[in-house]
Amino acid sequence: MTTTTPWEHIRDEALAAMSAHEREEYDAAAIEAEARLQLAELVYDARTAAGLSQTELARRAGTRQSVISAIENGAQAPGGVMLARIARAVGGTLHIHAVA
Repeated sequence: MTTTTPWEHIRDEALAAMSAHEREEYDAAAIEAEARLQLAELVYDARTAAGLSQTELARRAGTRQSVISAIENGAQAPGGVMLARIARAVGGTLHIHAVA
């Protein structure tokens, strides 16, 4: 009979074995990955709500379709200027709110 170990148990053990420096790097990477995924969803939702293809959004934002695709799949994190161009391309504006 095969037994399985819950992912949470493996993760907790791995985190506990990290040095303070390794944990800082891990936490920073996790924050960046979460931000990329949130931005990917934001851009995808805005584009589809506007009824635009990736190609049309790219044209309106002054970039390439491959850039929009990379943003939407989380491979690339857009900067503030690109987010503002995307917002304008879908007929909106960019507002950034930091929540503590």
